[in-house]
Amino acid sequence: MTQLDGVDRVEALDGLGGPGGLGSGGAVGGPPAVHVDHRPWGRFELLLLNGRASVKVLTVEPGARLSLQRHARRDEWWQMLDDGLEVEVDGQARAVPRGERAWVPRGAAHRVRNTGDAPARFLEIAFGDFDEDDIERLADDYRRA
Repeated sequence: MTQLDGVDRVEALDGLGGPGGLGSGGAVGGPPAVHVDHRPWGRFELLLLNGRASVKVLTVEPGARLSLQRHARRDEWWQMLDDGLEVEVDGQARAVPRGERAWVPRGAAHRVRNTGDAPARFLEIAFGDFDEDDIERLADDYRRA
């Protein structure tokens, strides 16, 4: 939707599209496109429309990190809700600030670490067959690997 006055407008965010697309029920190959809908009061970002996904919010304590793991049957898309999180995907680590996203394709070794001094949260959207038994732990600070 576009209006000449720019009040109501939908746009796709650059660089986040993939073959999955909104409402496809999956995102194999890359994250789905994000559509931004501008309204008089602000905007909303539509991450998934009528698709098949599992959603959870994870909280990582200061100085803690998740196990280094991978999944055979699902991709994960993470939205950082707080600052202080560092994301590692296939050996490449980077700080991902609040409001930014990270894509984890199935089969990629990944983990999240809290480098801050307060608990930090991120939203996880999992595409595919979500099952906690699909976790292959490669390394773990809590002796679960």
